[in-house]
Amino acid sequence: MPVGLTVQDLIDYTAWQRRKWYDWLRQAGSGILEATAGPHGDGRFNEVGEVLRHIFSAEKRYIDRLAGRPITDTAVIAPGSLQALLDLGDRSRRDLLEFIDAFPAARWDVPIQFQLMNYNVTATPRKIVIHVLMHEIRHWAQLATVLRLQGMKPELHDFLFSPALGGEVTVVQSA
Repeated sequence: MPVGLTVQDLIDYTAWQRRKWYDWLRQAGSGILEATAGPHGDGRFNEVGEVLRHIFSAEKRYIDRLAGRPITDTAVIAPGSLQALLDLGDRSRRDLLEFIDAFPAARWDVPIQFQLMNYNVTATPRKIVIHVLMHEIRHWAQLATVLRLQGMKPELHDFLFSPALGGEVTVVQSA
């Protein structure tokens, strides 16, 4: 039996997640960007705004690498500006989709090499794009946990509840 999740399925899921998060973040207001993981964070990103910038920056910079462009400096984007962060997310996703549409099918599984921090990485463009999408999914889940621990209640973002791969979820009315 052929079973498989496609890159398009992950794009559909993350696009749905982004729409839900963008709406929630706009309703919560810019102050939400300063919410922290407290003293037990990993030290790289202390506030929600920094995590958002990281999610979108990673997508932008990996696609820059794959497209052979100079790496975008996203450190100039203020983690306290919700609109600037959402604009970065829109731009990074647009770049990803344009890259996918233009990239030759014959090169998807041809390994490339690049340096990432102190690592030399060899991976196929397919693996890199899947990494970008899984990276985003993982960080949205981390943000949801941090916000829930602070008493906030972001909506459900589980794959099962998304429109990716079809299906339907309805609320059961209690008696």
